Amino acid sequence: MTGPSIRLARPDDLPQILDVLRAALGETPLLRRTPELWRWKHVENPFGPSLVLVAEADGRVVGVRAFMRWELETPDGDTLRCVRAVDTATHPDYLRRGIFRRLTESAIEYARDEGVDLVFNTPNAKSGAGYLKMGWRTVARLGVIVRWRTGRVAPLDSDTVPRLDDHVAAVDPLDPLPPARRGHGLRTPRRDAYLHWRFSQHPTARYGAVRFGSGTAVVRPNVRAGRRELVVSDVLGDATAGLFREVAKRNRSRYVATWFSPAAPERRIARRALYAPVPGLRTLTLVARPLRSLPVDVFDLGNWDLAVSDLELL
Repeated sequence: MTGPSIRLARPDDLPQILDVLRAALGETPLLRRTPELWRWKHVENPFGPSLVLVAEADGRVVGVRAFMRWELETPDGDTLRCVRAVDTATHPDYLRRGIFRRLTESAIEYARDEGVDLVFNTPNAKSGAGYLKMGWRTVARLGVIVRWRTGRVAPLDSDTVPRLDDHVAAVDPLDPLPPARRGHGLRTPRRDAYLHWRFSQHPTARYGAVRFGSGTAVVRPNVRAGRRELVVSDVLGDATAGLFREVAKRNRSRYVATWFSPAAPERRIARRALYAPVPGLRTLTLVARPLRSLPVDVFDLGNWDLAVSDLELL
């Protein structure tokens, strides 16, 4: 058995890459590791194709490391070129050989050579410690904001992809989406091409809209810990308490779940509509690694303007 070599991925590696991801990370009804999902994420992304490296040993791909290209805008209008460290896996037969570290360090060098400013991601508990050992730092542990629903909820079928109609009544079509507001911190630029890719072209997740006045809440169905939830992924246009109350009114799930960073005005508005943080619950950890000196302190969560759609890729 030879030691693994590291190289840039080729298009014909995709079947083996998906095999490694399935073997290492598994699948769920909502997250099938299909060629369509990979292309959506790593080829069709409006910020550009991903930087993907593989580890090869014994004539096959045994590890993968993908850096998904992204942009963040500052309130002053500057653009940071970013990558998101996603889809990393080592085949279970090749663990404890330093493949994760070698892939990641190689990807960092490629990104730095390309002029990338910042790497950020939300690693799981298993890989989080590894990132911290390689120079990442924790920005914050992120929670969830919910509004509970009273009354009967339809039975849950956990073996199927959640249906939007089962989670929200009278869902509105996504198009047209209203213009996005200016950022109050580091924020993904919500251009038309991005919004279309993010919400209309996802091969698995199903998004819909709840409209109230000139505001739109982009929602999707989800299942968490055996409970139906309706996720407010983003808010565009005029964010009002009335809009958040309209989402709660149409909700058919056990609760509505969302999250906005402290700098986002939607967080304060949701609180006025009786959405409240779940005490002690932390669902994601945001970590970052600057690759050069930046005009903003990225380790202060108050300098980020984020919604759920900026964090998850469903």
